[in-house]
Amino acid sequence: MSKQFYLETFGCQMNVVDSERIVVLLEEIGYRQTDRAEDADLILLNTCSVRDKAERKVIGHLGRFKPLKEKNPGLIVAVGGCVAQQEGAAFLKKIPHLDLVFGTHNIHKLPELVRRVEENRERCHEVEFLDRETRLRLFPQRSGSESVTRFVTVMQGCDNFCSYCIVPHVRGREVSRPSGEILEEIRQLAADGVREVTLIGQNVNSYGARDAGEKSFAELLRAVHRVDGIERIRFTTSHPKDLSDQLIDCFGECGKLAHHLHLPLQAGSDRVLRMMNRGYTVADYLGRVERLKTVCPDIRLTTDLIVGFPGETEEDFLGTLRLVETLRYSDAYTFLYSPRPGTAAAELPDDTPREVRQERFERLLKLQNRISEEAWQEDVGKTLEVLVEGTSRQGEGQLFGRSSWNRIVNFSGPTELVGRMVQVRVTRSLRNSQVGERVD
Repeated sequence: MSKQFYLETFGCQMNVVDSERIVVLLEEIGYRQTDRAEDADLILLNTCSVRDKAERKVIGHLGRFKPLKEKNPGLIVAVGGCVAQQEGAAFLKKIPHLDLVFGTHNIHKLPELVRRVEENRERCHEVEFLDRETRLRLFPQRSGSESVTRFVTVMQGCDNFCSYCIVPHVRGREVSRPSGEILEEIRQLAADGVREVTLIGQNVNSYGARDAGEKSFAELLRAVHRVDGIERIRFTTSHPKDLSDQLIDCFGECGKLAHHLHLPLQAGSDRVLRMMNRGYTVADYLGRVERLKTVCPDIRLTTDLIVGFPGETEEDFLGTLRLVETLRYSDAYTFLYSPRPGTAAAELPDDTPREVRQERFERLLKLQNRISEEAWQEDVGKTLEVLVEGTSRQGEGQLFGRSSWNRIVNFSGPTELVGRMVQVRVTRSLRNSQVGERVD
């Protein structure tokens, strides 16, 4: 009987890709996945350190597994991802029932580390960053997908060092994967039935910028656009300072490129943006958005916003509210600032009372919720092109897919439509999805 593993994934799309890799590696050493922690021989958390109190939340999750470890001393409990990278061996000291800690550059070592725990009952950790050449050799490559959509990693790491952000400290510096390798993977995915790819990285806009002779990100997008079988292309995450004119032009010239862009603003105050080390002004950001809407009038934007950055004044915050009202994002991820150890912002003085920051956060959330609801209600009655991804959780013969605007649409139809583009008229718009009917 094969051994079983239970995996929980936290955070961003990069972690989703990492978890796919973890599944493959564990299957290669005889494990199969289970959705019940109680049945597992190995429990693994793939963590993210972006959200507030990330370490505390991971420790809380791990606490759930202590009784299982007491009942089954042979159970292996492991932590990977950004929090593991940040904490390293300290996690083993804090959590006696934890066996294994591995960092963001060490996923490929997981089979070896698991064997060490199995054979020697040795608690171990591995959080060393790899050199550039080794990282390039270890970029995840996948094929043989049953899914209509896939993430494709085009770069890793970040060189921006925004003052609030832990990513460069836990993911390392930027490294771009060779474009030939990316395109070969996408051709194989298309041959296997994938119809939509999302190119991902911490800052995809700067792809190739540090590699002489490599394609720019705009050139890479155009090359992906030429791959037969791929019908829709997305990418994330974008940094506004690296959103070039050539990349913006792709939205007007590449018909497969989805008319949606996640473009983090973070704050609507030049003073706060400088303290954040974002590298652009409000005017710069507005100029890029204006050009985007010129080449692609129906493009929809989503964004990230931080409230309560150290030293933020009411005037700074009102600037954010004004921009949100002006730009009318279809959705936004809003965060109440919390310091991350090792970042520059963690050293900044912050005398704004917590209740003031919380009140601002709630004002922003209320405004954005109203704008989002208005935006999605405008879709009722519209006919959208939807890529059908599979059967819906709604059941009763329902399928689901996504529009170009990255919105889930549920509708009735035969399963033979999976993998095809269909026209769907929206009849109802909900908070997280839409309901429609197929138009022949």
